[in-house]
Amino acid sequence: MIHLADAAATDALGHRLAAALRVFDRGIVISLRGELGAGKTALARAILRGLGHEGRVVSPSYTLVEPYTLGARTLFHLDLYRLGDPEELEFLGIREIDTGRDWVFIEWAERGAGFLPPLDLEIRLGYAGSARQVEFCALTPIGEELGAALDFAR
Repeated sequence: MIHLADAAATDALGHRLAAALRVFDRGIVISLRGELGAGKTALARAILRGLGHEGRVVSPSYTLVEPYTLGARTLFHLDLYRLGDPEELEFLGIREIDTGRDWVFIEWAERGAGFLPPLDLEIRLGYAGSARQVEFCALTPIGEELGAALDFAR
């Protein structure tokens, strides 16, 4: 469990994840799990900044999917909170994402069950008083590989 005392700590964790992704030579599907306001979008924004994205980073609450081109890869940020039916993901081109190359971060992944690619890693964010706590759960060998690059034990 990692304790995040403030927004700066969330940014630092996002930059740490970005550094691991930069040397991670494959795609990955990550669930950002937590209650409303737990910091899922803030962490995604920090990761994108850490990967060098200088443009605006918006919450995909209404668009459901925001793609960010980062060199030869694309990071897809999905927020499925407002998803009416998982079948809507078909119309958004979810099956066209190359999960072997690209990075996919999904908020509220449980709402897209049956239509999303398999999750490799779950990042659980929760409240700890006025701070946050984060827990990582590898779900596949790919998730374990990224976890080893991050050294979650630190």
